[in-house]
Amino acid sequence: MSFLSKTVGKAHAKEQARPETAPASPKTEPPAAGAGSEATVAPRVREARVDLLERISAFAMKHNLEVNGTNLAAICNALSGSNAQLAEAFVTREISGEPIDQRWLNTLERLDPETNDRIAELETLMDQLEYSLIRFAQTAKTAADETSDHRGALDAQITAMDQVKTGGDAGAEVARVIDLSRTMLESIARVESAMDKSQAETDSLRENLAKARMEADVDHLTRLPNRRAFERRLASAAAQARANKEPLCVAFCDIDHFKAVNDTHGHEAGDRILCAVASTLNSLASDDCFVARHGGEEFVLLFHGLTRYDAFEKLDGVRRAMSVKQLMNRETGRPFGKVTFSGGLAQVGEQGDPRDALAVADAALYQAKEQGRNRIIAS
Repeated sequence: MSFLSKTVGKAHAKEQARPETAPASPKTEPPAAGAGSEATVAPRVREARVDLLERISAFAMKHNLEVNGTNLAAICNALSGSNAQLAEAFVTREISGEPIDQRWLNTLERLDPETNDRIAELETLMDQLEYSLIRFAQTAKTAADETSDHRGALDAQITAMDQVKTGGDAGAEVARVIDLSRTMLESIARVESAMDKSQAETDSLRENLAKARMEADVDHLTRLPNRRAFERRLASAAAQARANKEPLCVAFCDIDHFKAVNDTHGHEAGDRILCAVASTLNSLASDDCFVARHGGEEFVLLFHGLTRYDAFEKLDGVRRAMSVKQLMNRETGRPFGKVTFSGGLAQVGEQGDPRDALAVADAALYQAKEQGRNRIIAS
């Protein structure tokens, strides 16, 4: 019986074994509020939490999944049963004997609409913040221009009055007006200084917001665009391809025997292999080719304006060049040997959801793995 099936089976057995609650006797007094709760319930809760954490850890290690927030949330939601769709998907996958790997796990985000809603909400808030900053900058500039004009006019008036040479009460009144005007000029100068500071802070906020948006689209290990960036690029590229009646192809690439690299050389060495493959694939990057890390040891590519044959030739050329290299672990001096990758390629249809092509490319990648790896299959 599978790991998940056992989990589901145990939970079901406990539910079935739970005795029915006997009807309360009219003479029975209800228990006092909180009676027995701290002494008995809390230890059970802690025990359940520890058990869930152990099962999450065991599951992640068993399937060699990345330890990150997205993965842990998905595994927790599945094993705890809080997301029925995820739990069913995990159980079905394990019972069928198909691998629960990072590539498959990456496709499960569509089962969690709340995550996509939160991302969309965050992007909306960022758009609103940027718009507010732009409006503030425009308002501040208008106010600064008007203040500067007022200061110039007031300064000219002070100069004119200062040149008036009168005595008596009239002269004293002019002197008071000049002093008051100079005080106003000093206040305006302080306001201008504060507005200049606010403008500088606004510019800095906008710059930091732009950097944050850019960083949110970059994979921090390989420095390639990440899956979030790819999803947006796929949607825009598909729309452009339909409008221009140009071909568009998508490819999934997966490093062969990557788990063996991690097991033999360690995860730090595995990270260096990921970066090496990322650099090799990134050599294809251009106006007509977009390369991104999709997650784990998997990469995804978009070929703009290239037919399936032309895209295959470009990708297979990189695969052949990589397959003849002999890589060395510089930390230990031990050879990695040949590091290869497999790929599946499909053409995005002019009609329908462009993500349908991803499923076709994914299936082609599985075929490449089953047929011996180190090959590209165009479907």
